[in-house]
Amino acid sequence: MPKKKNKNKDGKKPFHRLHAHANPLADKFFEYPARPDAMDWKKLYPALPNPSVDFVDIGCGFGGLSIALCQEFSTSVVLAMEIRDKVVDFVQGRIAKLREEQPDKYQNVACIPCNCMKNLPNYFIKAQLSKMFILFPDPHFKHSKHRLRIITPTLLAEYAYFLRPGGLLYTCTDVEELHQWMVKCLEEHPLFRRVSEEKLAEDRAFQLVLSASEECKKVDRNGKPKYPAVFERITDPN
Repeated sequence: MPKKKNKNKDGKKPFHRLHAHANPLADKFFEYPARPDAMDWKKLYPALPNPSVDFVDIGCGFGGLSIALCQEFSTSVVLAMEIRDKVVDFVQGRIAKLREEQPDKYQNVACIPCNCMKNLPNYFIKAQLSKMFILFPDPHFKHSKHRLRIITPTLLAEYAYFLRPGGLLYTCTDVEELHQWMVKCLEEHPLFRRVSEEKLAEDRAFQLVLSASEECKKVDRNGKPKYPAVFERITDPN
C-alpha cells in the first residue's frame, strides 16, 4: 500500500494527528545559536536588509496570528516559535507558499522550532522586543505541573528582560483558571502593569489576538468564552 505524502512543506495541514501540546522538559534537541549575535536572521528573512525581530509569537500553533500580524504591522519583524517540529514544518511551508504567491508580502514573518522555556536567551537581547504573544498555552491542570506553565514568576523575569519599556505581553486562553493564574503572576510582578480595556479598544494587535489564530477560531466555533489579558512592561522603579 503506497504511503501518503506528507504535505506540510506545501503549507497544507498535515494528514496525521498532532498532539495539542508538548512536554517542555522532554530531552528534545533543537539547534539554536550560542548567543543572540550568532544568529543569522537573513536566512529567515532574506528579503529584509537588516532584520531585527520585535514581535514574538510563543507557541504559535499553525501560524494564523503571526501571519496576520505581519500583514497588519508591515514594518515589524515577526517570529513564530513552536516546540512541535511537525507544526513548525507546516508553518514554514505555509509562509514559503505565501511568499511564492505574493513575493512583495510575508517577507517579515518566519517560524523556527524552539523550546521557549529554555532557549529564548539564545535569540534575544535586552529590550529587543516590543510585543510578545502567548495564546492558548498548555494549561497543565495538575498542581504538580504548574511549574511547566509558560507564564511563571521565573519566566516573567526573562520576558521583562527581552521586552523594552512600553512593550506589551498579550495572553489569551479559554481556560478561566489558567487565565486567573497568568493574571495573578503578572499583577504580582513589579515590571508589568495591566492595560486597561479602554486602551485595548484601540489596539490593532489585540483585535488580532481575539480573532486571527486557528485556536481562537476553534473556540469561537465551539461557542466557548475567551479570556484575554494584556500587560505593559514598565520601567524598573528601582
